[in-house]
Amino acid sequence: MDTNTTGDGMLARAAAYLELHGRLIDRLRFAALFAGGPARPVLDALRCYQNADGGFGNALEPDLRGAASQPEPVEVAFHILDELDAFADPMVPPACDYLLSVTAGDGGVPFVLPSVRGMARAPWWETGDDPPGNLVPTASIVALLHKHRVRHPWLEPATGFCWTRIAAVERTTPYEARAVVAFLEQAPDRERAEAEFARLRPAILDTVALDPDASGEAHFPLDFAPSPLRLPLFDAGLLDRHLDALAAAQSPEGGWNGNWTMWTPLVEHEWGGYVTVERLKTLRAYGRLNA
Repeated sequence: MDTNTTGDGMLARAAAYLELHGRLIDRLRFAALFAGGPARPVLDALRCYQNADGGFGNALEPDLRGAASQPEPVEVAFHILDELDAFADPMVPPACDYLLSVTAGDGGVPFVLPSVRGMARAPWWETGDDPPGNLVPTASIVALLHKHRVRHPWLEPATGFCWTRIAAVERTTPYEARAVVAFLEQAPDRERAEAEFARLRPAILDTVALDPDASGEAHFPLDFAPSPLRLPLFDAGLLDRHLDALAAAQSPEGGWNGNWTMWTPLVEHEWGGYVTVERLKTLRAYGRLNA
């Protein structure tokens, strides 16, 4: 087990990478989380991505380039609010109102709405005319709202949707499995959450790349557990190996990036800044970063 923590050198390299490549919001996130900066500039920058309907767009999720709101950028926005413990911010109620306005008849929000057809986007953002609710991103959004004890009329029906969909899962995919883990981590009904986790743990593990050297669009343990889980998904030895690999994967420029297709040059930089902050958060959450 490698118990070494990473010092100022990693942060200095990451800061240099972000200065060259990162969006303003990700540079501000880094400053707030790792350099003693204030949270307000991050929140002010995030507000620029929120639309009049309460949703988020404007390439907050870099693979969705258009201005129009979509469900997935709400999840991205809520993750940023989560890292700042800022769910009391006035952005939250209108965002939940937006989710309510686009909820399908089954109680969940779709993976993507048909309005995506009018915007530049990555090729995997496709949908039919009347998409149903999806655990991606409904379950992850519900998890964050429960974590921060937000009250809104959208939340109870969306929670019911998640329980119904999860009960029907036998086999799953990596992104769905990650959403399920997030939901089960935060669901208020702990007995039910632990029972579903016990049932689904083998199916979830089938979607995880346990080899830290796996290539391609692999989903690693730290993607499922970017901070320590209360649900027993991975043992400490496995997490240590992946934390070692994560620290070693910092590029010579100082950043990290996604292992999915970078379909246009701009998104490689935008994702790089976002992912770099996420990787640093994970290393710190596991005691590997002195910051």
